[in-house]
Amino acid sequence: MNTAHPESGFLAPYGAQDERSRGRRFPEPKPEFRSEFQRDRDRIIHSNAFRRLVYKTQVFVNHEGDLYRTRITHSIEVAQIGRSVARALRVNETLTEAISLAHDLGHTPFGHAGQDALNECMRPYGGFEHNLQSLRVVDELEERYAAFPGLNLTFECREGILKHCSVRNAQRLGELGERFLRREQPGLEAQIANLADEIAYNNHDVDDGIRAGLIDLTQLNEMRLFRRQYDAVTAEYPGLGERRLVHEVIRRMINHIVVDLVRTSQERIEASHPASIDDVRLQPRPLIALSETTLEEHRELMHFLRERVYRHYKVLRMTTKARRVIEALFGAFLANTELMPPEHHELAVRAEATNGSEGRARAVADYIAGMTDRYAILEHERLFDPAERT
Repeated sequence: MNTAHPESGFLAPYGAQDERSRGRRFPEPKPEFRSEFQRDRDRIIHSNAFRRLVYKTQVFVNHEGDLYRTRITHSIEVAQIGRSVARALRVNETLTEAISLAHDLGHTPFGHAGQDALNECMRPYGGFEHNLQSLRVVDELEERYAAFPGLNLTFECREGILKHCSVRNAQRLGELGERFLRREQPGLEAQIANLADEIAYNNHDVDDGIRAGLIDLTQLNEMRLFRRQYDAVTAEYPGLGERRLVHEVIRRMINHIVVDLVRTSQERIEASHPASIDDVRLQPRPLIALSETTLEEHRELMHFLRERVYRHYKVLRMTTKARRVIEALFGAFLANTELMPPEHHELAVRAEATNGSEGRARAVADYIAGMTDRYAILEHERLFDPAERT
């Protein structure tokens, strides 16, 4: 019986082909009526780490408001953009979706503030990087299957999750780390997911920044990317209420950037004429890219958000508190792993027996990185608030 997935006939030769996958760490029978990359996507969606993203912050701490974006809404938005680009370029839409949904599985509570704090705590023990932690989640930490640890995803999906990697870590990762040592590119699906991530958080943080009252339309109109769409919308719909105006402008901004991304990438692909995904990996630069003009405007908006939103005093107050929570939890658990739940204490004991103090610290970091915002706050209260019941 032929169970080849219909997507295979649609793909360009340089897209990731299901039947040519480099496979999984632990061999498994081929799935029936699904592609290998559909299986990856489904395993990611059913993972505990994915469900926790609903209570992990994007910019604002989870309890500050119900309409601010969380890691799970961000991941869904990345997947939506990524799938649109992948389909337009005739590469593997399902693999792009899987990578997009998995890219933040290893993120700490409290967004980048939490990651920075945990990295500082882990500096004597090899540091902490959320892309590498996402790979650790899908390779080791998820406990769902009898036959293997983690989710046993395909090489191509794992390759896409690992966007950045130091030489030191790459040397430990075997086949997956080789491209960083050889300075090769990942597949186009991974490249798409990477840029879709930037497009999603850049544009949607504008929406959250306005909603939080940190920035306003007058300030945003200094940005070329925003002003062009703002002028078009107000000319076409004079008198439109601010909420609908903002949504319409952001919708058009995303569309403008995505169209530019597709057209620029098509030009690069045509100029390089790769015949396979291996040809893509050997290119001297990524084939998925924005035009110079749009990239400049995109970066201008990123700089604006960094200065006006991420460094706003209200956000800095929140991130300062978040760092203190992470630092306090790490210090307490590292000093006494018996303060962690029994299963995490046992993991720390085993890790220390194998890898010494670095193993002990890594087990503590795994526990903290897996926390949601609200759980981290609750654990902090349990440990440090004399009135809180344990």
